Amino acid sequence: MIAYIDGTLAYKDPTLAILDVHGIGYEVKISLATYSKLPAESEKAKLYTYQHIKEDANALYGFLDPNEKALFMHLISVSGIGPGTGIVMVSSMSVGEIRHAIVSEDVRSIQSIKGVGPKTAQRVVLELKDRLRKDELLAKAGVDTVPLAKAHNTNRSEALAALVTLGFARTAAEKTLDTIQHKHGNELSVEELIKFALKTH
Repeated sequence: MIAYIDGTLAYKDPTLAILDVHGIGYEVKISLATYSKLPAESEKAKLYTYQHIKEDANALYGFLDPNEKALFMHLISVSGIGPGTGIVMVSSMSVGEIRHAIVSEDVRSIQSIKGVGPKTAQRVVLELKDRLRKDELLAKAGVDTVPLAKAHNTNRSEALAALVTLGFARTAAEKTLDTIQHKHGNELSVEELIKFALKTH
């Protein structure tokens, strides 16, 4: 298994990063929180990774924060949650928010995430609450929001592409983004647009 990749950031978007390590480009699926903290392209970066191998796919999932990777690993240990849903979960809420929801048995907050139904949300709480309560090292983990200094139309197109990658139908994603921008204004970052979309879907 590949535990981490340390190299030069060759490319990034809200769902994907490519790290160049001695001329080999590693394509890594990332969370929104990791995207918001990544350095500029051509700078050094280190991602803590999980390698998911199945018959028809071999994918890497990467996180800047080892605490976020640890939570992701907890989440995908629950029946019904694969890596794709795990990435959506840690993109929708911060590490601290998810931990708090699980420990306080707030099934409704977990269920509000796209792709997580009521039964799955209940399983997440039942299976992880005791593990997370014991795990004091992660209790103080949180995610900083880093606004992106780009034109809002660029932010919207990046957010739209990310939402389609995460499983939204393009027309539904466009309507959702229209509603969000009408309600909250046009100055939202890519991360904020995607978070609102994931919570309102």
